[in-house]
Amino acid sequence: MSFRKILVLSVLYVCGNLQAQVKPYITPEIEKQVDALMVDMTMEEKLAQIMGTRLEEILEDGKVSLEKCRKHIPNGIGQFCQFAAGQALEPEKLRDLVRQVQHYLMTETRLKIPAIFHEEAITGFATQGATTFPQQIGVGCTWNPELVEKNTHSTAVNMRAVGATLALSPMLDLSRTAHWNRHQESYGEDSYLTSRLGVAFVQGLQGNDFKTGVAATVKHFVGYGTNNDDPKELYEEYLMPHEACMKIAGAKSVMPSYGEYKGVPVAASPQMLDQILRKEVGFDGLVVSDYGAINLLFKKYKVAIDSLTAGAMSLNAGMDVELSSPSTFPKLGEALKQGLTTEAKINTAVKRALIMKAKLGLLDKNPIIGKDGDLDLDTAENRKLAYQTASESIVLLENKGVLPLKKSVKKIALVGPNAATVYGLLGDYTYQGMRAFWKQSAFDSNNPKLVTIKEGLESKIGKKVQIAYERGCDWNDDLEIKIDKSGAGDSRLDKLKLLTVKDLEKPNLQRALEISKDSDVIIAVMGENLYLNGEGRNRKGIRLPGEQEAFVQKLLATGKPVVLIMLSGRQEVISNFSDQCAAVIQGWFPGEEAGNAIADILLGTVNPSGKLCVTYPKTEKNVEIDYKNGYPEKELVHYPFGYGLSYTKYEYSDLKMKSNVSNSNETFSVSFTLKNTGKVDGTEITQLYVSPKNAASTLKPIQLKGFERVSLKAGESKKVTFNVSPEQMAQYKNSQWIVESEAYEIKVGASSTDIRLKGEMQLTGKNKLLPKGRQVFFASVTKN
Repeated sequence: MSFRKILVLSVLYVCGNLQAQVKPYITPEIEKQVDALMVDMTMEEKLAQIMGTRLEEILEDGKVSLEKCRKHIPNGIGQFCQFAAGQALEPEKLRDLVRQVQHYLMTETRLKIPAIFHEEAITGFATQGATTFPQQIGVGCTWNPELVEKNTHSTAVNMRAVGATLALSPMLDLSRTAHWNRHQESYGEDSYLTSRLGVAFVQGLQGNDFKTGVAATVKHFVGYGTNNDDPKELYEEYLMPHEACMKIAGAKSVMPSYGEYKGVPVAASPQMLDQILRKEVGFDGLVVSDYGAINLLFKKYKVAIDSLTAGAMSLNAGMDVELSSPSTFPKLGEALKQGLTTEAKINTAVKRALIMKAKLGLLDKNPIIGKDGDLDLDTAENRKLAYQTASESIVLLENKGVLPLKKSVKKIALVGPNAATVYGLLGDYTYQGMRAFWKQSAFDSNNPKLVTIKEGLESKIGKKVQIAYERGCDWNDDLEIKIDKSGAGDSRLDKLKLLTVKDLEKPNLQRALEISKDSDVIIAVMGENLYLNGEGRNRKGIRLPGEQEAFVQKLLATGKPVVLIMLSGRQEVISNFSDQCAAVIQGWFPGEEAGNAIADILLGTVNPSGKLCVTYPKTEKNVEIDYKNGYPEKELVHYPFGYGLSYTKYEYSDLKMKSNVSNSNETFSVSFTLKNTGKVDGTEITQLYVSPKNAASTLKPIQLKGFERVSLKAGESKKVTFNVSPEQMAQYKNSQWIVESEAYEIKVGASSTDIRLKGEMQLTGKNKLLPKGRQVFFASVTKN
């Protein structure tokens, strides 16, 4: 398709038959305020409001330069991008820096409009000294929306304290292959689980009032990380988390992906940004570009002849703001003169940008910028949340009775590249990860304090147990990773080089084997580090990197029980030796409280409850695996979606449900009894699945439709009731949403393949069309 043809489409694309009912967040008072402000704006002032920039552009020796401000942002600016991770400042100094910039904008620019300061918040506020939560792939394994909401509320408090008002989070992309370098940022492969956690993320971050909360940006809209061009899959699966966050949680900022849909880059797709997002979903907020994404229309995709045309195409398609160092929107004035866009299009984007500022309180007479006094961004309460999240994210994959560790254990050999370092605790887009990779600079592992596995064990295990430590091997020998500079991503990748962890002692394989032979149990902490996993970092495969697998084999050959702990941003193929290990733990990138959480799992202080939010592959075959298809290639699956072991056992019984349910019913109930039949307290994540009985059905073979964490003391029972809406069976067919009256099998179990109870249910009555699209996304749950 030629760039001119796409440009015409961008302006004229005006069809749509699905108008979702989203509650407007634009009040008449705000609209009147913004309209009055825009009446007197020059074109230069308008364009300034729909662009972002970086603090570095106006700093000199780390301080705000009025001369640079007057030169770089004379007409104001829309947003400051990744302002906190770009600095290494204590919170009070960061707050004061924000206040200085806002003071310039509110006193020296004609319109006196403050800027939005935005930052990454996927693992907490990405700034020095703030709480670092586990990476999202681990959080997905908690299946705990309430905890996610608490975490992001704490993040919002931290961000507001220094003057930040918008987050480039959460990441809602579904990921069905561990080969994708951004896999760690996702909540996993399932649309329902991702939607529940995403809604909680947005609700915690935004709170009940934009003026005190932080605006969430849901990303990446939509279908990023996959080559999916199937509308049915796109609507039913990839769109669902975004739609739920917009309709239920009120997300008002969205970031389109770097990818394409049906051959058109999303950043220039009127089908994506106007038809689907605004007309069908009903989104009425702000659309911000991924960093450098608009210029890729010219540089990579070649659908625009130059950056001027790229900016016009993207604006016409529905993009409102260009981030992070604009190269196309500054040329919109010239594009307007050439007839490539219209003033109405520019005004629409500017109005959306200003409405967001008004909602955030930035257009108030005396806007509140930061919090006075001393600031603590890693409070004791925050650390408790980080600890709980890490504890619940850990998944016990194998256990032959060695865990929890017995009192008879007197000598522990602690080995492996991740045993005593912080580099295996941190995911991408943590503050530390951004400093190390994107800034290529050091970070302070004591601000906040990052607890290593070695430190956690030593502090909790007592003096009667001897811990002998030796790395034994490195993460990798020859660097088996490269930076992806193909152009489909952040332009900063072009300037980066891969680094390795420095200042660590050289591994001593012989000593590691010696202390292992002399131990009662070997704890081998393997996996990846922040340089081996993340955006722009492509590994050759998904086994344990370097010589780690060979090292584990040598440890197994000692005859001593091996507890394998993997810290990583992805599942790693361990099928060659996992059955030989005494226990296997997937710890992901567990954040600042990693050492304490893992030590308590090992000692039995905490009973593991995490369950996989992804399918664990058995081979390195680079294919997408989705449990919803029923695992037709079972040889690819090592551990199924929803799987995770505990130190106790749970019994499911007494399933009760109706066999016939009218399609017009609001809900129907599915109840059962859950009992802890073991000797220790624990928490079971119960899962409700639905399968069509008709083999010719166009529904997926099995789909998650409800889940709940149920805590039970030893011997305790609870009745669990899922209240399910027939609309949860809606599917997208022939460009419309429909609930078909057919027979379903309702399944309750401990994983997608460990089904404990089954019942059949017939939806009766006529097929039900949903002219307004999906409105009901989740089942409600009661426990007693």
